[in-house]
Amino acid sequence: MYKRSKFETSQTQVMYRAEDLIRAASNRYRITVQVANRAKRRRYEDFENIDDPMMKPVIRAIIEMSDELTQPEIIGE
Repeated sequence: MYKRSKFETSQTQVMYRAEDLIRAASNRYRITVQVANRAKRRRYEDFENIDDPMMKPVIRAIIEMSDELTQPEIIGE
């Protein structure tokens, strides 16, 4: 019997979240650039403070942006 690892499950979740971001965006290129910029910014901001060394900055950016999309109450105005 094939056993799934945690990383495979999270990869699937990241793919679904990325698809949701692209579907919600009016411009695919623009959302891709926004994810890349956020990942780059987070990489340099959290260089010393690493929360999860296994999570890459791009994956973290996708998760954060999809959370902001689905849960607008987490964004403070």
